[in-house]
Amino acid sequence: MSKKPINIMCTAFRDGFQSCYGARVFTEDFMPAVAAVREAGVTHFEAGGGARFQSLYFYCNEDAFAMMDRFREVAGPDANLQTLARGVNVVGLDSQPRDIIKLHAKLFKKHGISSIRNFDALNDVNNLIDSGQAIHDAGLKHEVVISMMELPPGCSGAHTAEFYIQTLRQILDAKIPYDSVCFKDASGTSVPSKIYDTIKQARKLLGNDINIVFHSHETAGIGTVGYIAAIEAGASQVDCSLAPMSGGTCQPDIATLWHALRGSDYELDIDIDKIMKAALISKECMKDYFLPPEACAVEPLIPWSPMPGGALTANTQMLRDNNLMDKYTDCIAAMGEVVRLGGFGTSVTPVSQFYFQQAFNNVLFGKWNKIAEGYGKMVLGYFGKTPCAPDPEIVKLASKQLNLEPTTEKVVDINDRDPSKGVESAKKLLRDSGITDLSDENIFIAATCKDQGIQFLKGEGKVGVRKNAPGSGAAPAAKSAGGGYTVTVNGKAYGVKLSGDKATVNGKEYAVNVAAGLAKESAAPAAAAGGSETEVKASVPGTVLRISVSVGDSVSEGDELMALDVMKMETAVTAPCAGSVKSVLVSQSDKVNTGDLLVTIG
Repeated sequence: MSKKPINIMCTAFRDGFQSCYGARVFTEDFMPAVAAVREAGVTHFEAGGGARFQSLYFYCNEDAFAMMDRFREVAGPDANLQTLARGVNVVGLDSQPRDIIKLHAKLFKKHGISSIRNFDALNDVNNLIDSGQAIHDAGLKHEVVISMMELPPGCSGAHTAEFYIQTLRQILDAKIPYDSVCFKDASGTSVPSKIYDTIKQARKLLGNDINIVFHSHETAGIGTVGYIAAIEAGASQVDCSLAPMSGGTCQPDIATLWHALRGSDYELDIDIDKIMKAALISKECMKDYFLPPEACAVEPLIPWSPMPGGALTANTQMLRDNNLMDKYTDCIAAMGEVVRLGGFGTSVTPVSQFYFQQAFNNVLFGKWNKIAEGYGKMVLGYFGKTPCAPDPEIVKLASKQLNLEPTTEKVVDINDRDPSKGVESAKKLLRDSGITDLSDENIFIAATCKDQGIQFLKGEGKVGVRKNAPGSGAAPAAKSAGGGYTVTVNGKAYGVKLSGDKATVNGKEYAVNVAAGLAKESAAPAAAAGGSETEVKASVPGTVLRISVSVGDSVSEGDELMALDVMKMETAVTAPCAGSVKSVLVSQSDKVNTGDLLVTIG
C-alpha cells in the first residue's frame, strides 16, 4: 500500500532564525545551508517577512530586499519562496494604510518572492481583505491564515474549533482571493484534539483539492504531536525546520517528523540522507552564533502565558541588550493576566509583542501603571476587533493614559487619513532626513522601520548580532590608515582616533586633553554659574532612537528631549521643567541604563 506524501515548507531561514536567534543573522552566513537544503530536494522555503524584515535594518545593518534577492539566486528560479505578512501591519508592529499595503506586495514580488502567508493576530477578517487582495493583484500566491492558540487554563470564549471554522467561513464570505489555507499556532499551545477537529472540519468545508497547512512550534512540547493530529485530520502540508534552528522555540525538525511518521500511512517526500547532510552544513554555518538556552527548551509555563517561539528569543535578546534578563521569568509569568484581560487576540506578532510589552511594563512599573501603546491601542480597537471584549477597566485605563477613545472603525480607513502614515509621509521623512533617493524600497523602509530605517539608509546603522566568537558580533572597526583604536565599553564598540587635541569617536569629533596620571578623586565639574541644573536621567534601559534638542534650546515642561527604544516601544523622554538645555550626554544609537544621565536643563 502506497503512503500519502505530506508536503513541507522549510522554515529554518525565517522562523528558525526568528525563533532561535531573535532574527539576527547575516545573509551570507547561511547561504551555504540554503544551497544544501535545495540540493536535498526541498523546493519550498520561508525566505523572509515577519521579524526578518525589520531585524535586518535594526540589528544586521543589511538590506532585507537584497537578502531576498540573494535567497532567490541561491535557491534557484523554480523554488517557491514564501514570506510572512501580518495583514494590515505587513512586516511591522504598527498597522499601515492601503498604499503601503499595496507597496509591500509589489516590492516583495519584485524581489523574488512567490507567495505570501498572510495572517491577522485578532482573526479580524476586515484586516485580511485589503492585504489579501493586494497580494493577489501583485501576482503572488496568497496563503490566508487562521491564527490559533490555546486559551490559558480556566478561560473561555474564543479559540475553539467552532471559532476557527467561523473565521474561515467569514474569509470565504468576504471573497478574499486565496490559493491555500494555513492554520498557524505561533505559541504551539493548541491541544491536538482541537487541531484535529478544526482541520477535519476545514477539509470538509474546502474540499480535497485545496492545500491546507498546519504550522506550530515546540515551545510547549506538543508541536510534533499536533502535526500528527493535523496530518491525520487532512492537512496536506506542515512546516518543518532544520537543526540547529529546530525544536524548542521553533518548528519540529524535518528529520524528527520524518521519524515520527515511520510505520504510519504518511511520509515526507524528501531524501532523508541528503537532509541529514544539509543539517550538518547548517550547523556549521551557525556555529559562531549565540544560541540562547531558552531557544532549545520546552517551557511548561507557556500554556498559561502563550509567548510564541518567534517572539520569545527576540524579547530575550532585547532583555540581554538592556541588561534586564533577570526580569524574563517575571515578565513571562505576568503575561497570563495580560492575555486574559486583553480580549484573547492570538499570541502572534504584533499582539504577542503587545502582550510582552505590557507584561514588561507591569513588572517594571507596577501593574497597569503604564499602558504600553500597542496593547492600549489593541484593547481600544485600533488594530481591529478582538475575539472577545477586553476587560472594561483596562479599556478605561488605556483610554485615559493614551488619550484615545475606543473605536470600531476599520483599521485601514483610520490609517488612510492619518497624515503620519503612508507613502507621502514616508517621502517627507526621507526628505527631512536629507535622503534624496525616493525609490519604492526606500519609501517602504521608511514607512515600516521609521527612525532605525532612516539610520540604515544614511549609513549610520548599527550591528547587534550576537556571536560566540570574541568581537564577531560587533560592528567592524578596523584600524584606519591614520591609526586608531577600538574601545569597547559595556559591550558597545567605539572607533576612536586621536589627532592632537581632537578625538574622533564613531565619526564625531570632540576636543580632548590627555594627561599622564589620574585626576584627584575630589576633582569634579564646576557647577553652572547662577544656579543649579536639573538632571534628566533614564528611567528604564533602552537605545537612543532620536535626540530632539540641542545645547542652547529652550524647552517647556513636557517637551520631548529624546526618544528611547525600549523593547520595541518608542518611549519619550520629556523635560521635567522649563529652561535651557545645558548639555546632551548621549548620542543616537547609544545604549543607556536606568539612572544614566541624558540631559541637563538650567
